[in-house]
Amino acid sequence: GDCFPCSKEKCPMMGHYADRFPDKMKRVNQKYFLNTAADPPFTTWRQKVFIKLSGVKKTRGDINLVFHDMKGNTKEYEIASGALSQDQVHTKYLDVEINPKETKKIEFLWNKTVFTLLWARLGAEIVYIIHGEDG
Repeated sequence: GDCFPCSKEKCPMMGHYADRFPDKMKRVNQKYFLNTAADPPFTTWRQKVFIKLSGVKKTRGDINLVFHDMKGNTKEYEIASGALSQDQVHTKYLDVEINPKETKKIEFLWNKTVFTLLWARLGAEIVYIIHGEDG
């Protein structure tokens, strides 16, 4: 959990393209980490999420994205939690369990805390999702 996003050297890869990291291959007992999903087939797709908020000046709550595939499967991922404000930008790397080629829609959710005013509204001015980001 301490290696992402990866350093300037990029993430050391196993298997194909491992030769791109010759200095790391020379080390004895080199550790490699592999991100997997919790369920078979254990596949994930690295995606970089960029969200610019709009709406109320300051509030509390959390922001989640829900990925929906064409078969009706969904997976929810937390992007931010706590103090939120308009014009705030959040960038996060996600290992998404839904294949980008099979993604039907991505839902933006804002969950208010109990103390948030009823009229308060928060949305996304900009949402970018970049597939295949390697750090």
